[in-house]
Amino acid sequence: MTTHPAFELLRQHPIPALRLEFQEYRHIATGARHLHLAADDPHNAFMVAFLTVPQDSTGVAHILEHTTLCGSQRYPVRDPFFMMIRRSLNTFMNAFTSSDWTAYPFASQNKKDFNNLLDVYLDATFFPLLNERDFAQEGHRLEFAKPDDPNSPLSFKGVVFNEMKGALSSPVQRLGLALQSRLFPTTTYHFNSGGEPEAILNLTYEQLKAFHARHYHPSNAVFLTYGDIPAAEHQERFQSGALNPFKALELDLAIPAERRYTAPVHDLIHYPLDGAEELTDQTHIVLGWLLGPITDPLATLRARLLSDVLLDNSSSPLRHALETSDLGTAPSPMCGFDTSTREATFVCGLEGSNPEEADAVEKLVLDVLHQVAADGVPQAAVDAALHQLELSEREITGDGFPYGLRLLMEALTPAIHGGDPITALDSDPLLEQLRAESRAADFIPHLIRQLLLDNPHRVDLVMAPDPELSAKQAASENQRLATLGATLADADKTRIIEQARMLAERQQQQDDPELLPRVGLDDVPPDLKIPEGVSRPVGQIPAHWYAQGTNGMVYLQAVLDLPTLDADELDLLPFLCACLTDVGSGGRDYRTTQAWQAAVTGGINARVSVRGGVADVSEVKGVLVVAGKALARNQGALSDLLWNTLTSARFDELPKLREIIAQMRAQREEAITDHGHMLALAAASASFSPVAALNHRWDGLQGLKALKALDDGLDEPAALQNFASRLERLRDRLAAMPKQLLVVSEAERQAALAEALAARWHDHQSSSPLPFGLAPPTASPIRQGFRVNTQVNFCAKAYPTVAPDHPDAPALQVLGDFLRNGYLHRAIREQGGAYGGGAGYHPDSGSFRFYSYRDPRLADTLADFDRSLAWLHSNDHPARTLEEAILGVIAAIDKPGSPAGEAITAFFGTLFGRTPEQRRRFRQQVLAVTVADLQRVAQTYLQPERANCAVISDARTLGAQPDWAVITV
Repeated sequence: MTTHPAFELLRQHPIPALRLEFQEYRHIATGARHLHLAADDPHNAFMVAFLTVPQDSTGVAHILEHTTLCGSQRYPVRDPFFMMIRRSLNTFMNAFTSSDWTAYPFASQNKKDFNNLLDVYLDATFFPLLNERDFAQEGHRLEFAKPDDPNSPLSFKGVVFNEMKGALSSPVQRLGLALQSRLFPTTTYHFNSGGEPEAILNLTYEQLKAFHARHYHPSNAVFLTYGDIPAAEHQERFQSGALNPFKALELDLAIPAERRYTAPVHDLIHYPLDGAEELTDQTHIVLGWLLGPITDPLATLRARLLSDVLLDNSSSPLRHALETSDLGTAPSPMCGFDTSTREATFVCGLEGSNPEEADAVEKLVLDVLHQVAADGVPQAAVDAALHQLELSEREITGDGFPYGLRLLMEALTPAIHGGDPITALDSDPLLEQLRAESRAADFIPHLIRQLLLDNPHRVDLVMAPDPELSAKQAASENQRLATLGATLADADKTRIIEQARMLAERQQQQDDPELLPRVGLDDVPPDLKIPEGVSRPVGQIPAHWYAQGTNGMVYLQAVLDLPTLDADELDLLPFLCACLTDVGSGGRDYRTTQAWQAAVTGGINARVSVRGGVADVSEVKGVLVVAGKALARNQGALSDLLWNTLTSARFDELPKLREIIAQMRAQREEAITDHGHMLALAAASASFSPVAALNHRWDGLQGLKALKALDDGLDEPAALQNFASRLERLRDRLAAMPKQLLVVSEAERQAALAEALAARWHDHQSSSPLPFGLAPPTASPIRQGFRVNTQVNFCAKAYPTVAPDHPDAPALQVLGDFLRNGYLHRAIREQGGAYGGGAGYHPDSGSFRFYSYRDPRLADTLADFDRSLAWLHSNDHPARTLEEAILGVIAAIDKPGSPAGEAITAFFGTLFGRTPEQRRRFRQQVLAVTVADLQRVAQTYLQPERANCAVISDARTLGAQPDWAVITV
């Protein structure tokens, strides 16, 4: 192993459990740190991170993160980040602003692509242009409604300004920020690093540049890499691409310990709940404690263990008390232990409560803590929590977020605060020490007294609804605009008009993309890697076995064919899945069952998968899946648990069923403003195929209305009993369906696993039922508006197209990337101010869909969707734009997952007709798409009279759309 001359090796440490070696280096001239995780893995990952400590809520760190990626000295184009997305085979590209650090991560399986991205990221972070017009676009600006008319109304614009309006539309995010502010009254965490919208407007361009100069220096930087590229190769690029001009800088950015309260603090705040006729049962009540520094790894692990013992599942004492209390509808989603700040926090509480219950909630929590401190908990509960910690360290993830980047994120948190990242990665020695400590009878009681009961630094926070708050906020913003407008001199108006003109000119600027590095179609791997399994029955049950490197984990899934279901059974099915793994089974009650799950598995779940055919989306197939994972030593217990769940889940514990539905409702309502674009897309495409209709009916806004109606009705004992009886009948019917098994594990473990399965699993199918099917969907209104509590909009427009095996499907797939790259990104995000927007072909619904996310506009965005099609047909498009769109599609197709996830995807793909042959054929057809194909499919399918629109917005905005069907969610 060699080290670049500009760096010195500080230490190296093998971590056998992760199959890698940790290496730590220091840049001699500047003190920059380089942490390298050397692994035999071509999926390389990179991240550079800076400690960022804002001293106000102007969002300076967040806006700097955006603006940094808008051009640099070596790459003086206005949008290198999004341009590189199109010129890359990356598996992940992004940037993050945390409470106390800003990070720029990416990953790629292609070494040329990795080095291209590394060069761009290094130049962007250390040598950004920080153009004032980019600050106006990404941060905030003042603009006339008609940009060249000083007599038209003024408005505030900016991507981050609108993003944070959207983020703070979520009550839970608002609650979390408010609690953190009060737990940290004197340090950087007191402020909202993302930015409060009204404070964002106070940030100046000069303050932005000063923040970069102070924080984005190598002396304040940590470089992190993972994979099979040697550290010295990375260091050569670090030195030549970034570090060479710099010298060490004395910085004092370290975050001090927070001053401790001498007594708990109590506070009441409010959140907007527009148009609410009923304000009862809408309040959040939480208790939060400030614990110790996360740089003490053993203390941190002890606190995490305590949190899991108290809150992990329904058998845990504090979660059980919160779930069964009539003081609220569900435990707060903020419940748990958090290490995202220099000093850890612990939070618990309730949502769906009322302000006058604050004292009772406090007493409920403290009574449980006093009881556990006095009586302790069963050793089995502590062992189960230790088991969960071990399992989380062992599992190789990577579905949705690259595994290497996950490890880098785990190393970053202690590294950024001067702790030891090795202990975050190699936790086995600490777990062994914790396991020994936990045998003491007073272990958990002592931790409760030390960390919670005897800790006066606690905040009791009540957040109640205010139906007038949104109007007050809007009035305040309008008053601010009116005051500004009244004081503008002619020179100020001219300056605002000139800024708008210059920004529009910059946004329309056609930069030379060849200033940036790229990969091309000749760099695309020739084949798509898809795991292959073998079929080997377990008794009379078909079973499919995949041998994958799972690091000692076993994944087991039972897959049952769905029969024909009537309307009531179809509506009941998602609720059965929600309840099935949370209730008792095998003769145990639900608390004993959940304790057993925690002791022997990494979790079990039930879901339904319904997809249309590859040749015809109206030909539907559906299965019920009961799935679980476990360490190999617990494979027999996992098999038993899944069998008992499927065949003997009990629905006679009625209060538990009531809790599950209430919690399900709370979670779905909270998710609206985070996933509003997906909900709008589901509504817009619901009438195009049976599966699309079912998605809206189950997981969309139609499903949310049904869930709320069910939840409201279950307060009647007879209705709850009837609900339980219906679940049991449906469970019995489905358990008798033909089934098959899916097993993913290391090859050497499969013989023992086959024995465990044969001892338990047998086919007791009684008959061959009629196959599952869905009726064609009914037509939906052309324009639907869904009214929710939000300060921003989510827009969608959808067209019916073709099934995935149709010859035009590959061109439709490429068309989405082509329109986003060439038109929609600029029009919707840069000019319109939305946080995001785009278009894409959705094969399961056979539709093509446009969308925007956290968008200040509505009608103009829908018009931009149409204008993108006019742009497609009326312009000559250079060959590179097509290549960039194809690269984006191929990168998405080729994106790897975890070893288990790739096998599971391969199995279910084949089950639903997406065989390896079909997937590879589609990929080859994508590579052959032409611009003429894009124009032809757009002309053929994206006709205005065929489109459906759906938007999610507030009452005031929807009230200005008279031809829309407005639905209150």
